[in-house]
Amino acid sequence: MRGMIPRLIVVAIAGALVVATPVIAQSPKLTLPDVANPLVAEGEVGRFGGTYVTTSISDPRTFNAVVAQETSSTVPLSYSFDGLVETNRISTEIEGALAESWTVSKDGRTWRFKLRKGVAWHDGVPVTADDVIFTLDAAFTKGVQSSLPDVLTIAGKPIQYKKVDDLTVEFKTEQPFGPFLRTIGFSVLPKHKLEGALKQGASEFNRTWSVATPPREIIGQGPFVMQQYVPGQRIVFLRNTKYYRVDKKGQRLPYLARIVVVVVPNLDAARLKFEAKETDHYAARPREFAEFKQKETAGNFTIFDGPPTFSTEFLVFNLNPRGISGPKLAWFQNVKFRQAVSHAVDRDAIVRQVYAGRATAQFSPVSPANKFFFNPNTRRYSYDPARAEVLLREAGFSKGADGLLRDAAGNVVEFTMATNAGNTDREAIGNLVRQDLTRLGMRVTFAPEAFNTLVGKLTGTFNWEAIIIGLTGGLEPHTGQNVWRSTGSLHMWHPRQESPATDWETEIDRIFDQAAQMVDQNKRKQLYNRWQEIVAEQVPMIYFTTTLTQPAVRNTMGNIRLGFGGTTANIEELYYRTPYR
Repeated sequence: MRGMIPRLIVVAIAGALVVATPVIAQSPKLTLPDVANPLVAEGEVGRFGGTYVTTSISDPRTFNAVVAQETSSTVPLSYSFDGLVETNRISTEIEGALAESWTVSKDGRTWRFKLRKGVAWHDGVPVTADDVIFTLDAAFTKGVQSSLPDVLTIAGKPIQYKKVDDLTVEFKTEQPFGPFLRTIGFSVLPKHKLEGALKQGASEFNRTWSVATPPREIIGQGPFVMQQYVPGQRIVFLRNTKYYRVDKKGQRLPYLARIVVVVVPNLDAARLKFEAKETDHYAARPREFAEFKQKETAGNFTIFDGPPTFSTEFLVFNLNPRGISGPKLAWFQNVKFRQAVSHAVDRDAIVRQVYAGRATAQFSPVSPANKFFFNPNTRRYSYDPARAEVLLREAGFSKGADGLLRDAAGNVVEFTMATNAGNTDREAIGNLVRQDLTRLGMRVTFAPEAFNTLVGKLTGTFNWEAIIIGLTGGLEPHTGQNVWRSTGSLHMWHPRQESPATDWETEIDRIFDQAAQMVDQNKRKQLYNRWQEIVAEQVPMIYFTTTLTQPAVRNTMGNIRLGFGGTTANIEELYYRTPYR
């Protein structure tokens, strides 16, 4: 996936607080008629043409990149929108994208970004500093449903920004902020297309560029132009003939003529299409790895034995008084109830039955894939139903002669647990967890729903009880502020709090504030270690496992490289080695 991704450059920034020039792998001799300093891709030189076909098990929820908070929207939008900077998929260093260079002041508080001259929107209008400023103005407008302010608020204070000239933008933070570059890769939107909507207010802006908008009105500056969207069927993108990246020969990218994202009902349907050679990429499930390995030659594809994912999967209970009330709220807010549930989850069964051994139990909000920030010493919850029953008794629950668990007031413990329909792995996990909790005497209704419906409940109506869902991960914990600060829009168990509801949320807020003001990487790690310990103790999210990744890609595709973000995130460099569809 393209777009905003985090971390690791922090040490390099701390060591270069005078004038930093970004690492940009490009030759100064290559130019385009309209872009004097195009970005040069690292991959091998390919050939032009062809249609890349992939799948999605969910329709997009919006085409407005500022308000998009779910991968069903952000992934397709990443084909059409770039940011100032991006993460190199192999080195994980930060590199320029729309920005060709940047500097930082001696005190580490003021950053200036120079945009590439000649970069244009899909309709031909030049990309300027006004677009960057407009995007931030929109995100920070009260009522606009964006996670961006969560990330761009440093120690409780929003970053300051201003236009210096048509191609220069300046950012200022109250304190030196080590991971600044990891937070500034947001998708830039066109002021000339969306300014009118913002002037009509936050509600109108939130609705603008909905999925009902004619696709050709979605104007980006990324490698592909959205051409068609048929709900429940497909999204089609065409090559952006004005894109600002070139290959090593100076040929303008992307190579592919089209991208087609086929919307399928579930992962099984995605697999069938790949095996029928109707698609070029399939995010194979862990349990399919061995089987697909045997089919590589016959299927003319390669399945990669990838590293652990940065993503997380978990069960979360609703602790939000605006969404739930009565005894259920009291149960879910009781930490011993949540700890009991964590002890009742048989993670080894999930590893064996859902992931065929290609996963390990997880208890921290940081994936072990993040080798620097992962804390292996957090509290662990072994599968221990007896310990779960003890914790429930300590919390005032008891199991009756009928086998049902009741609270101190005699209410039967029963609730509905959802997940996104079509994700068969999560559906399998949900069935296992329901069985585990039934053994404790809980009456659990497991009801998968459409992904976008769940997202609407988590971020809008708050009308839900328990959900099995996942989050994408990254290299820099600060970029998870939208989840972990009590004010965060994706603080999903109780979002957007005026003030922290609990002492442990107060401490997490303080940790993120302190870490944001700290340049020393090791001291930041100590703070984030404490954050992981708190989360493991309070279990607002009950984590399941960390899985390995195993993307399968057709051998007809060139420039396939397994790196941060998967195998096909460098979409502008992909090409067909052989005659294409």
